[in-house]
Amino acid sequence: MKISKNSFFNYIYSHFLPLNIYLLILFSPVVFADSIDNVRMHNYEKNTRLVIDLDRKHSFSYFLLESPHRVVLDLNDIELNKEYESIFSTLDLTNTPLKRIRFSDRNRGNLRIVFDLKEKLSPEIFDLNSNGRYGYRIVIDFPMKNSKSKNIEKKRDLIIAIDAGHGGRDPGGLGPQKKIYEKNIVLSISKKMKDKLNDLEGYSAFLIRDGDYYVGLSKRREKARNLKADFFVSIHADAFTDSRVSGASVYTLSQSGASSASAKFLADAENNADSIGGVSLSNTEDVLALTLIDLSMTAKIDQSVKAGKAILRELGSMTKLHKKNVEYAGFAVLKTPDIPSVLIETGFISNPREAKLLSTKTHQDRLAAAIVEGIKNFFHNNAPEDSIIYSLSEKKKNAIPLFYKVKYGDTLSEIAVKYSISIDDLREINNLKDDMIRVDQLIKLKN
Repeated sequence: MKISKNSFFNYIYSHFLPLNIYLLILFSPVVFADSIDNVRMHNYEKNTRLVIDLDRKHSFSYFLLESPHRVVLDLNDIELNKEYESIFSTLDLTNTPLKRIRFSDRNRGNLRIVFDLKEKLSPEIFDLNSNGRYGYRIVIDFPMKNSKSKNIEKKRDLIIAIDAGHGGRDPGGLGPQKKIYEKNIVLSISKKMKDKLNDLEGYSAFLIRDGDYYVGLSKRREKARNLKADFFVSIHADAFTDSRVSGASVYTLSQSGASSASAKFLADAENNADSIGGVSLSNTEDVLALTLIDLSMTAKIDQSVKAGKAILRELGSMTKLHKKNVEYAGFAVLKTPDIPSVLIETGFISNPREAKLLSTKTHQDRLAAAIVEGIKNFFHNNAPEDSIIYSLSEKKKNAIPLFYKVKYGDTLSEIAVKYSISIDDLREINNLKDDMIRVDQLIKLKN
């Protein structure tokens, strides 16, 4: 019997399609609801910070209510789950502004979290994107009210401006076979620094450029001033005619000559970036203005050198140094008379081995961590009095004894680390010409 082509496909369709649909349903991947992964809380001197870790980025909104005082947080695309109560139940609310935390379903599939407050407060609520350590999270800062300190000025975060050198049509240094670009490496390191600083209490970090585009040298300084930055750090990867040269360096601004021929060579190369970017430095209006206010830079240069030493010390603990001392030269990007500023060469991209190392995420992360630690060490003793870091540092200093008696095996650097004092300050306080110490010697820890 002859079966037509159409009849054959009609038979297959009618008999086997239901089975296909059944198999599709049976073996389709299970879709789990969006969720809260974790919750963390910590009490600081002026506020209680609550962090909600989410599985991905979610839109949210919040509002305040009175009688009684409450903060209502609405998270979109998250369904009510009984497990959330157990997650939040691990939080100790005893010494916080919170009475209790409640949950409800809002408009089917949107979660509402209600924070009952002990008194009227105005919390700060914001979100943070994922970094190498944490995923997307929502942060709530509940201020701690104290009747004795109501009139005290609110302490602020230290503002750190991070400048990833070059960018866009200015690639900076080029690695072997011109496959490794300085602009990409320094942007990656800068982003890691930003995330690490923003994870610390009392610091807010901002990138001068956050993508592959060019920013003029004077514009970089202007951006830092607009941010009212407390510190400016410019990140680079060195290049030299001799591919054997390697190691990291830290530079500050010089009002006169350079500290070495290599420092002058580097400054000339970095200052030429504006010409590469299509702007001539000699035509910028602020060159004369900066010359006239050079005298006001003296104090900031002194601060810059201290910061440079702290950073160099940390870099030296994890990578090879090109120069063991802070170098200086006339870097145009550092001419910010009101902001301590340093330029860091993280290594030589012109050195094949170091270029390969600088390209790895692990080494970039270690460099970022070392620079951040150096910044922390500097501000431990040099933070402005209106900052959170100053308050925290003073609290730590008050807990430090006046003297330390040297034990067998102690080193000056270990004592400095133990009591969060820079080794330079320790030398200065004790009038030490070197790091030699002896057993039973009394080391003064503070003035």
